[in-house]
Amino acid sequence: MVLCLLCAPVVIILLIAKIYMLKKSAREIYEQFADRLKKDTNTPVCVSSSDKDIKQLADSINTQLAILRNEQLSYINGNNELKNSITNISHDLRTPLTTIRGYLDIAKKTDDTQKLHRYMDIISERTEAIQKLTEELFCYSMIVSKDEVPELEDVYINQLLAESISSFYPVLTQNNITPVIDITDEKIIRRVNKESMSRVFSNILHNAVKYSKGDLEIHLDDTGIITFSNTADEITPIQAEQLFDRFYTVETARGSTGLGLHIARYLLNEIGGSITASYQNGKLIFTITI
Repeated sequence: MVLCLLCAPVVIILLIAKIYMLKKSAREIYEQFADRLKKDTNTPVCVSSSDKDIKQLADSINTQLAILRNEQLSYINGNNELKNSITNISHDLRTPLTTIRGYLDIAKKTDDTQKLHRYMDIISERTEAIQKLTEELFCYSMIVSKDEVPELEDVYINQLLAESISSFYPVLTQNNITPVIDITDEKIIRRVNKESMSRVFSNILHNAVKYSKGDLEIHLDDTGIITFSNTADEITPIQAEQLFDRFYTVETARGSTGLGLHIARYLLNEIGGSITASYQNGKLIFTITI
């Protein structure tokens, strides 16, 4: 009994010391947490306590702070990217609109039929450029905003690729591009969304028109791997890797939103496929695996 009475003050002192250390650790966490929120720093929250639960709390806070910093950085980068892209797209829309307005004013002041036809051709060309830009933007907004999972079906890839090339052939020939086509006789069937695959092929062919020097090779081998390659002297290996970035364009491709290849990768990812770009011996090569 006497021993218990003697131990009681010791236990009380230990409890008081424990409570003091816990309060001290709580203050440390509070002050450091407030400081980390104000500053752009990767310094973690540290505590002097050796208590297991307190240390676990600090670790959990550090994990959440790291997530918060990454999200904040992603937001800032995305916001800057969006601002720059809006500026570029506004410029690409404004330029043809200014041209159209200028030639309409000139057309009003002439009765020369030959000149009027020339002015109308220029206006038509500029109107088509605006249409392409707005269609790309509309397509992107529709794709990223939809919630439903794309419907999959067994698709004869050989036939779909051939149809895509055939429908795009007039555009290729207008740009002096004669494609070399090598499609395997082996029947390649893949479970994909047919509309998405058509869009992927179309966007890559559009890209070939922008960068090609007059050549384009298209291969579909027995394993189902599809490659598009063309000479593109102005592209660098680093730029090739960036072509799938949202809104990315190179200077030689002005008049583009930089969304075509980003959309292609997005659609392929949705159906379990992939697309990569590489630059080898002066050629830009896209490889699609489904």
